[in-house]
Amino acid sequence: MENLAFTSKASLSCPHGLEALLAIGLTGVIPASLGNLSNLTILYLNVNQLSGSIPQELGMLSSLSDLQLSSNNLTGVIPASLGNLSNLTILYLYKNQLSGSIPKELGMLSSLSDLILTGVIPASLGNLRNLTILYLNVNQLSGSIPQELGMLSSLSDLQLSSNNLTGVIPASLGNLSNLTILYLYKNQLSGSIPKELGMLSSLSVLMLSFNSLTGAIPASLGNLSNLTILYLNVNQLSGSIPQELGMLSSLSDLQLSSNNLTGVIPASLGNLSNLTILYLNNNQLFGSIPEELGMLSSLSDLKLSFNSLTGAIPASLGNLKNLTILYLDYNQLSGSIPQELGMLSSLSELSLSFNNLTGAIPTSLGNLRNLTILYLYENQLSGSIPQELGMLSSLSDLDLSFNNLTGAIPASLGNLTKLTTVYLPMNKLSGPIPFEMNNLTHLQDLEISNNQLTGHLPKDVCIGGLLLRFRAINNHFFGSVPKSLRNCTSLVRLRLRGNQLTGNIGESFGIYPSLVFMDLSFNKFYGELSTNWGLCQNLTSLEIANNDISGRISPELGDIIQLRVLNLSSNQLDGEIPKELGRLTFLIKLDLQNNKIFGHIPYNLGLLSNIEWLNLARNSLSGQIPELGHCRKLCFDQMLSLGSIDLSYNQLEGPLPNTKAFREAPIEAFRNNKGLCGNVTAGITSYVRSRKRKTETQPKEADHQNMFAIWSYDGKMVYENIIDATEDFDDKHCIAVGGYGNVYKVELPTGQVVAVKKLHPLLEDSVVNLKAFTSEIRSLTEIRHRNIVKLHGFCSHSRHLLLVYEFLEGGSLEIILKNDELALDFDWVKRVNVVKGVASALSYMHHDCSYPIIHRDISSKNVLLDSEYEAHVSDFGTARIMSSDTSYWTSFAGTFGYTAPELAYTMEVSEKCDVFSFGVVTLEVIMGRHPGDLISSFQSSSFTSLSYDVLLEDVLDQCLAHPTNQVAEKVVLVAKIALACLHTGPQSRPTMQQVCQKLSNWKSPSTKPLRMITLRELIDLGNLNQAS
Repeated sequence: MENLAFTSKASLSCPHGLEALLAIGLTGVIPASLGNLSNLTILYLNVNQLSGSIPQELGMLSSLSDLQLSSNNLTGVIPASLGNLSNLTILYLYKNQLSGSIPKELGMLSSLSDLILTGVIPASLGNLRNLTILYLNVNQLSGSIPQELGMLSSLSDLQLSSNNLTGVIPASLGNLSNLTILYLYKNQLSGSIPKELGMLSSLSVLMLSFNSLTGAIPASLGNLSNLTILYLNVNQLSGSIPQELGMLSSLSDLQLSSNNLTGVIPASLGNLSNLTILYLNNNQLFGSIPEELGMLSSLSDLKLSFNSLTGAIPASLGNLKNLTILYLDYNQLSGSIPQELGMLSSLSELSLSFNNLTGAIPTSLGNLRNLTILYLYENQLSGSIPQELGMLSSLSDLDLSFNNLTGAIPASLGNLTKLTTVYLPMNKLSGPIPFEMNNLTHLQDLEISNNQLTGHLPKDVCIGGLLLRFRAINNHFFGSVPKSLRNCTSLVRLRLRGNQLTGNIGESFGIYPSLVFMDLSFNKFYGELSTNWGLCQNLTSLEIANNDISGRISPELGDIIQLRVLNLSSNQLDGEIPKELGRLTFLIKLDLQNNKIFGHIPYNLGLLSNIEWLNLARNSLSGQIPELGHCRKLCFDQMLSLGSIDLSYNQLEGPLPNTKAFREAPIEAFRNNKGLCGNVTAGITSYVRSRKRKTETQPKEADHQNMFAIWSYDGKMVYENIIDATEDFDDKHCIAVGGYGNVYKVELPTGQVVAVKKLHPLLEDSVVNLKAFTSEIRSLTEIRHRNIVKLHGFCSHSRHLLLVYEFLEGGSLEIILKNDELALDFDWVKRVNVVKGVASALSYMHHDCSYPIIHRDISSKNVLLDSEYEAHVSDFGTARIMSSDTSYWTSFAGTFGYTAPELAYTMEVSEKCDVFSFGVVTLEVIMGRHPGDLISSFQSSSFTSLSYDVLLEDVLDQCLAHPTNQVAEKVVLVAKIALACLHTGPQSRPTMQQVCQKLSNWKSPSTKPLRMITLRELIDLGNLNQAS
């Protein structure tokens, strides 16, 4: 046989008698002339840079037995002519860019034993009775797996993974008695796992993970005595783990994680003496951890986290001498940590966090010299931190936060020179930080907040120049800021709030190019603000409230273009507000209250279009708000997001701007100024008089046109009662202003309190068919759902069109979130429950009513709360009952800041518009404010990675302590759901039914603690159709 192997980029020129052609380093197209090499038996052109299509002429190579064209850049379709190669035994076409379907003619290759290609799976492949290997993985295959593949009696290796295959796994695959490897993972397969797979007696590897398989794990899999690897993880499997899996004596790797499995962990798994990996995490398993797991002498990885396991940690786990990873976190384990865990000499990662463990940290853990990660956070551990932990010479991550640890931080921790992360917050640690901690030159993250620590901050805390995050909130530290911190240019987050630190603010801090968050509030810093702050270009939050800072506000603060929060309140600042602050277009909160600032409010503040919180109270500001500085008008109307304002205790005068924030602000927000309140009152009085005069001119003879339709009541009497109770809809009875109309609180003579929505005149005109309107109202009054405000009925009058709802005393979600005192009472459990209630209401409206009801105006003002903080969606029927041909129907697109992006270019309304609005409201609930800036950054084509890399804990409402334990899991899941709902493409958003299912089946989408989870991670976890 004549062979030719060469390296060339020239065109191919070969002798006609050539039998084998092996070539590397080729570019260009495959020449059609190769089809003339009639004696060729082997053609190896794989791993080149060939492009273009596969020539039809290769189908003329009648002697060819081995054709390998893999790992190139070939395009086009697979030629049907390849079906003529009757002697072909090996065909490799994988890792190209081939398209189209797999030709059915390949089913004529009766000699084929190895097949690797791309395309759609044709049923004719079932004819290849000599086929032993079929690789179709890592393609874009769609459709179902053909039943006919079960006829491939010689098949030993079947790999269809990483495609888009749908449908069920064919039971006929159970006929493949010679099969040793079956890869079906990373598809979209559904249905149950066929029990017939238990007949594959030769099978050694079975991978069905990352699909949507449901039902129970078949007990028949216990018959696969040769099985070494079983992956069923990341599906939707339910039921218990079969005892029969304990019969798989050859099994080395068992992964059942991220399903919906229930029941207890079978003790029979302790029989799997060859098992090295056991992953049962992210299920709903309960009961205790079997002692028998301590018999798995070969085990290296054990993950049982994110279940509901109870009882004590078995001491028998200390027998697992080969164990390197032990994750038991996020369960309900109790009792003490067994001393025996200190015998796991190979252990590198130990996580027991988020349990109910008590007692002291065992000193024996100091024996784990290979340990790199030790997570014991979120338990009820007590006692001191053992000195012996200083012997963990390989340790890089230490987290003991959220326990009841007391005593001093041991000096021995200074021996752990590989430490990058130390988390000790939310304990009762006392005393100074030991000097030895200055030895930690690799430290990136130091968190010691909310303890009782005293003394100075560590002198060389940033000696290694790697420190990213330092948080020491709410301790008793005093003295000045160390020089190493001033020069720590790596800093991303610095939070020293709530101590007794002193020093000149202008000299204590340097230039931090990567700094994102800085909180120095509630200390004793003095001096003037440095111009250096303007060079911290990535800073998003700067809080230096409640110190003794004096001098003027540095105009250079206007250069921090990413700034969202600026809080300089309760200091001794004087001078005027710099007009340069108007450049901070991303600013959400500006708090300058309780200083000595004077002069006019600069008109530039009106350019802050994202501002939601503006507090300038308790200063010496003067002038008129509309006309300031005798120049341009203050453009408060540009502040579209402004929701909370306080200008009290100044020397301002003149009328207030006619914008929502000013109209809805309480009178306290303007008290103790020169003339603001007086002018406002006069304006209101004039407006009321004008309305009364207009009312008196209405023709009384129009009464004969009245129609009253409030079921279970005397309609005419109720209408008159409403008019009397509201003093003909006087503004003082108005409790809310919505897109469809104003809402009034009405107490009827019976003592019952109702909420009456008076529709806007344009809406009244749109009800063109009163009969149809009445029918629609009647059906809406029959809606019964605990999270939907009850609609009693309506009154139609020549002067008014009224909708009568039940009254909820808790007020709107919007009001609660904007009121500091109410927001503090609105804890994480209540917030999560509100999200769940709104989701339930929308799911009912979209999927369970006789016809779908699209709300169109989901916002925080249309979510009402009762006294128990149960959510009730209001305004649910107004959109539905408007005539579909009215101009109002096509012009009204909900509340600004809550509407879906597609409504900007189309008025095609669907349930997915409500889903988007739900996502906005959900983020608003957990952030404590409207998430407009966050959503804008996600939707912007020029967004920076900063938006995605923000930590979730940094966007959560800062007025509450961060959620812990299972509440934290729920908040993380709520955040993930919200982000999925905000997808710009309507079809990519989940349905509200899917949202409800996820909220009913709490499962954290991340195994990381809250402090480490970024928004990018939650977005990257994919849509809600994927298992979490």
